[in-house]
Amino acid sequence: MKLWYGRPVKNITVAVPDEVYRTARIRAAERGSSVSALVAGYLRSLSDRESEFTRLAAQQARVQAEIVQFRAGDRLDREALHDRALR
Repeated sequence: MKLWYGRPVKNITVAVPDEVYRTARIRAAERGSSVSALVAGYLRSLSDRESEFTRLAAQQARVQAEIVQFRAGDRLDREALHDRALR
């Protein structure tokens, strides 16, 4: 079993056009990295974004749960809104 920082890892195979592979190898070399590390970093970033989305969705649900009552009539009219913005 392969380990990465003490954690088990999975190998995957990805098919890309030759030009994409060449460009990826160049970018990896410029960063002193490997194509595998670039792909792993990208996949981790997808997971991070999903975690952030989940966190924000939970925060939205908490805020919405705190709204006890809302009526459209409670909104400020245009004039009051502009007066408030000028303060």
